Amino acid sequence: MNTTTTCARNRPMLPGLLRSAAWALACALAVLMSLAVTPASAQYAAAKAVTANDRALLAQMARDWLTPALESTMADNPDSLLRPEVIMGALDSRLRLAPCQQIEPFLPPGTRLWGRSRVGLRCLEGRVHWKVYVPVTVKAWGPAWVLRRAVPGGTVLTQDDADLAEMDWAEQTASVLATPESWVGQEAAFALQPGQTIRANMVRPVPAFERGAQVRVKSLGSGFHVVVSGQAMEDGVVGQSVRVKLNGGRTVTGTVRPGQVVEVRL
Repeated sequence: MNTTTTCARNRPMLPGLLRSAAWALACALAVLMSLAVTPASAQYAAAKAVTANDRALLAQMARDWLTPALESTMADNPDSLLRPEVIMGALDSRLRLAPCQQIEPFLPPGTRLWGRSRVGLRCLEGRVHWKVYVPVTVKAWGPAWVLRRAVPGGTVLTQDDADLAEMDWAEQTASVLATPESWVGQEAAFALQPGQTIRANMVRPVPAFERGAQVRVKSLGSGFHVVVSGQAMEDGVVGQSVRVKLNGGRTVTGTVRPGQVVEVRL
């Protein structure tokens, strides 16, 4: 599958730098994930057998294989605004590896090259066919909205609450909300601090009404509708389902509409 071609063909026709950034994240994730299911073909024939004291060489092998692959996938996606950075970790100093003449880097099944991850190295030619994993952190730098001040939980966010800056999108698993439309008018799900990048888990829609509120229940049938009153059994968000207890004691489930209306289709 040509991930770059698919992203370009399916890209939504939306103007603006930030919309491009949001689409770039989806494409970058798809491209990086494709590396995780593609078998590694690079093999390294050591000038001399790798010994237990060559941990630095092993880590360098992992970097030499991973960095060009990441840079290539980013370069192949011309719409990507994300800049990759690879930070290699160290192998466990307690490891005792048998000498090996040929080593192959690989990615463990299900690996995501996003945030904290790992690259495998396996011995193909040696007395013992060992396998080790080098820790790696993959950063993805790109434009994101960063809070300029503290925001108490439950506060509705406005455009003035954040500034645009280059941040690491891969620092957390929650998606970055790259367009103002995706977070302006939403409320903080918990207390937010200055310097935090606005992500999907940090905001939620403002309820149209709260639990216990009196609402109108509009029942729709074939060619008719009936409106009765009821009490919301939970907070209601426009477009989402909510349970309502009718005045007669019956409980129904419907879709929240603007104006404290719950729509029930018969």
